[in-house]
Amino acid sequence: MPPTPDAHEALPVGPDRGRADACPGALRLHPAEDGHLARLRLPGGHLTHSQLLATADAADALGDGEVEITSRGNLQLRGLADGCAAELAERLRAVGLLPSDTHERVRNLVASPLAGLDGRGLGGSELSSWVRELDEALCAAPWAAGLSGKFLFALDDGRGDVAALNADVTLIAVGGGRALLRLGRARRGRAVDAPVPAALAAARDFLALAAGRAWHLREVQDELPEGDVPLPPFAGERPALGAVGNTAAGGAAAGAGGVSGGTGGVSVGLRFGRADSTQWRLLAQALAGAAPGRADADAADADAAPAVRLTPWRGVVVPGADAAWVPRLADAGFRVASGGPWEGVTACTGLPGCGKALADVRAQAARAVADVPATGLPVHWSGCARRCGHPAGRWVDVLATAAGHRVTVDGSVRDTTENETAEAVAEARNAEWRRPK
Repeated sequence: MPPTPDAHEALPVGPDRGRADACPGALRLHPAEDGHLARLRLPGGHLTHSQLLATADAADALGDGEVEITSRGNLQLRGLADGCAAELAERLRAVGLLPSDTHERVRNLVASPLAGLDGRGLGGSELSSWVRELDEALCAAPWAAGLSGKFLFALDDGRGDVAALNADVTLIAVGGGRALLRLGRARRGRAVDAPVPAALAAARDFLALAAGRAWHLREVQDELPEGDVPLPPFAGERPALGAVGNTAAGGAAAGAGGVSGGTGGVSVGLRFGRADSTQWRLLAQALAGAAPGRADADAADADAAPAVRLTPWRGVVVPGADAAWVPRLADAGFRVASGGPWEGVTACTGLPGCGKALADVRAQAARAVADVPATGLPVHWSGCARRCGHPAGRWVDVLATAAGHRVTVDGSVRDTTENETAEAVAEARNAEWRRPK
């Protein structure tokens, strides 16, 4: 994520794009204080059984033994050793995680993670095919390799969850194979009968218009036509944790408007989006139990294989998993209940992994949650002004400074010492601060 001057402000428009896009990928590793970093693009956040095991094995053999979910539902491996790039690429190709060397960084596609599972949304049966078709179309288009590694597509099943992320190009399902196409932060969309070609065309039009001066569509928003369909406010609701859909109800799931159906599953959260390889393999077991006999589909049949769904809120949904998995996953350290002081708490890497950070913000965030538990607004702790991985929407910004932290919410700013920060964050999350009049 690019830096923001304040948590309540929109991202700056028209920044200087004189430097090249250095966003890391699976082939372009990023050097960090704790070793190299690889970012694996996972369209829709999908990982099959064999891919879960392969990434756990790669983390153990080449990295620090942990995996990390990003704010776009992608996967990162950290602590990678020098000279491991070729072996990592070979491991990823073997399980279908590297279908294109030239386009691997532009496969940024998020999708509603509960689509088809809980009886909500209008496009659950279509969304997975849209993800697959758009990914294949991107990889097949030579021009698409020119997109920034930060350019994002969002495919929303109509519930307004990933639409709230303000992606560069968003498709919002309306039923019957149709969608509304939204460009950037536009307040109006355009009805499209062929959603995937329309999304691809929008990205190509942006690339032609931007001509190397912008990475995101929002940076040239004023130069693009708005649609003619007013868009409602998007809920941005993250998936509830625990058993969902049929699994939670013990029968047919009923969503908004009395719509029933959905295959059910289990949804879990991860503190700071990190899991060790043992936890990752346990998710593979849960997926195998949800689809016995199909979990070992090889890479050539990956589209037909069941897959977990990593979420932009740094969680994992296991479609079809029985509710009996919930206590077992809880015992392994996963969050399995929504709410509580850890809900919406995120942080960048911080020290010691990032040399630009001023503090170990993850340790500080954990201490603050323990010392002064609070609920309410999401809160993101940043080690430096880049604010990597910050959430979308309204959130509490906690920025490390030389003297402590700067806590910002709704335009109100409070500078604190480290001992004062936990209380200030709790007050900000509870919306006890107000935007100045």
